Amino acid sequence: MKSLAKDTAIYGLSSIVGRFLNYWLVPLYTNVISAASGGYGIVTNLYAYTALILVILTFGMETTFFRFANKEGENPHCVFSTSIVVVGTLTAVFMVAVCLFLGPLASFMGYVGHEDYIMMMACVVSLDALQAIPFSYLRYKKRPMKFAALKLLFIMLNIGLNLVYFLWLGKDDVFYIFALNLVCTGLITFFFIPEFAHEHVEAREYCSANGVPFRIVDLSLLRRMLGYSWPILVLGIAGILNQTADKILFPLVFPDAGEAKVQLGIYGASVKVAMIMAMITQAFRYAYEPIVFAKAKDGDKKEYYAQAMKYFVIFTLFAFLCVMGYMPLLQCIVGAEYRVGLRVVPIVMVAEIMMGIYFNLSFWYKLIDKTIWGAWFSAAGCVALVAVNVAFIPQYGYMACAWGGVAGYGTAMILSYVVGQRKYPIRYDIRGMVGYVVITAGMYLAMDYIASYAPLHALGCGTILQIVANTCMIAVYLAVVVRRDMPLSSLPVIGKRFKK
Repeated sequence: MKSLAKDTAIYGLSSIVGRFLNYWLVPLYTNVISAASGGYGIVTNLYAYTALILVILTFGMETTFFRFANKEGENPHCVFSTSIVVVGTLTAVFMVAVCLFLGPLASFMGYVGHEDYIMMMACVVSLDALQAIPFSYLRYKKRPMKFAALKLLFIMLNIGLNLVYFLWLGKDDVFYIFALNLVCTGLITFFFIPEFAHEHVEAREYCSANGVPFRIVDLSLLRRMLGYSWPILVLGIAGILNQTADKILFPLVFPDAGEAKVQLGIYGASVKVAMIMAMITQAFRYAYEPIVFAKAKDGDKKEYYAQAMKYFVIFTLFAFLCVMGYMPLLQCIVGAEYRVGLRVVPIVMVAEIMMGIYFNLSFWYKLIDKTIWGAWFSAAGCVALVAVNVAFIPQYGYMACAWGGVAGYGTAMILSYVVGQRKYPIRYDIRGMVGYVVITAGMYLAMDYIASYAPLHALGCGTILQIVANTCMIAVYLAVVVRRDMPLSSLPVIGKRFKK
């Protein structure tokens, strides 16, 4: 648990600080690009496509790499090189296809005359895919500092160039958003060249010491890895569709094409505020995934998984209360024209919590090498999400997108828990976690009531009093956590004082 906390802090620093820095781009874009122009809707739509394509190009090889690199009898260096070859081959095929069919793609997606947008984002997603396995290799080697440094370097470069182009040079075209992303992604790729060289040396030394032939690709290993990874690919596609299907479907389903880009821009900007939950989940995943596979041989593994789940729920609910409690300040992240969409934030955050719980539940089928179950669960969630979006977007607009996420993640979460308790039972503290959910729900309703209480705001300092009241409720939540599950004496550093 200490190792998990340490690595989560480092990965979380790169993720949370990086996203926090990236938030500076949201007010920049939403103040420079008018909501009525639909420009930010174009950005939201194209980034949704790239997220889906990235999952396809990586082919589940990140998780597969961890599984096989930790297996007894497997050559971890051959696992690494085989993973790289798979991703590299898929990326090359993808880029050739985009070049050949760029015109029809632009027509289908509604970007005739802006084929350059599609080509730039295709290059970005290809480079991201090629970086995925080296980043996984850094996690496998327990090198979170370099991982975090490269992630933050990309963000700092991107922010710096965006500030130059949009503030200093006065640009207001979404073309520069895509072009600058491509430049920064390309620069980061070069930092992995020393990593590849070092890995090549280590691979030869390992093969020489163990008396095995040096191979870049082992066909027998490749077949086993593909057999493990293709269900993860299906799971990943369904999972990412749960995050992006609404943004892809919106322009295709909403009756007015022009208004669709406007609403999608408002929704995309508002969702950024809720992405604190996605940051926490991602940081937790970066640290948790390698530890889970490494701990698979230990006798107390199930108790560890149950404990980790509970702390995940506690922390994400705390994050939910912080975001909602300080919404009067956080709303400044988006431009005034976009703030009408902030009502989706609590709904999207609930969906993200469900996604995080589903991720924690998902390890039972990965550990018994039955990843096909994950594909079924995610596919069922995706069907629920798509059904809600197609049925209700024409009438309710982006609010249907927010509730579609809850339907999709909720379906996958429930199915994974029910089947998992039969196939690989783990005694989760359901009662304790539900207790925290009830407390959080009560506090959120109180915060919402205070926000809409007219006499309070009539005093002229309603926002300050609202934040003070919300802070008190957050403090009460923390007190409950310390009392029930995290006594101060058990914490590192400060716990020593309480033990004395």
